[in-house]
Amino acid sequence: MSAKINIRDLDECRNIHKGAVFIVASGGSAKDFHPEEFADIPMITMNGAISKFIGTGVKPFFYACTDKDFPKQQPELFSQAMLLSERVALWEDHVQHLSITPKGKVFLLNKAPKFSWGALVGADKELIRNRNFLKRRNRRIGFSKNLKRGFFDARTVAYLALQIAYHAGFNKVVMVGVDLNQAISRFYEEKSTVVSPCGLDQHFHTRILPSFEIVARKIISDQFHVYNLSNSSRIPADIIPRIRPDELDTYVHGLGSFDPMKHFVNH
Repeated sequence: MSAKINIRDLDECRNIHKGAVFIVASGGSAKDFHPEEFADIPMITMNGAISKFIGTGVKPFFYACTDKDFPKQQPELFSQAMLLSERVALWEDHVQHLSITPKGKVFLLNKAPKFSWGALVGADKELIRNRNFLKRRNRRIGFSKNLKRGFFDARTVAYLALQIAYHAGFNKVVMVGVDLNQAISRFYEEKSTVVSPCGLDQHFHTRILPSFEIVARKIISDQFHVYNLSNSSRIPADIIPRIRPDELDTYVHGLGSFDPMKHFVNH
């Protein structure tokens, strides 16, 4: 690991914010979202979605990357992420092979510990797990409220971003570009660009959707709201409710008479 890079403790960014945050992902629906229009609201982004911020003057509050091949496949975008972001969350292997020193604070990613039957003895208030332990694959599904103890991998980095938002203390989350549609290109990809592999279809029903179902059942509450701006998202609106573009300003700035809970049919 480069001696120039100072790895920070995840406790440093725990509960340091409140209010609204945008999670900006790479789905095609993000084309219509412009970060500079909400420059006063913190934003968490990932992978190639950093292209939304280039030239806008908006610095992501956090940038996350879990794809170990992404820096090789998209070196220019990854370098921009290191230069623009206030904080970056990377694997240790990423950090060891960085060709550019990040301008922001660097935090290491670690997965949440594997399920153990001893976890049944008492409820863990920070690592929220799927309670159906009989199926082995369900034991890997959960939500971390404290990234110091690791995060749950849902096979989409947008889910890590949601755990970052909770860890940092935000309580109003708007997901942008979380379409999860493998058949539609990412908003920043063109026919002439290198396209990174995608496994959304492979993992959607086994990992991605069950993970967001845990968020709907156990994480969303009067104190923590999550909305999906994508009208074409594969996540059903009865799991993560939709918010319209014309509602954004009122919601994120706490203006008017917007009632956040009216959208949550499960709560």
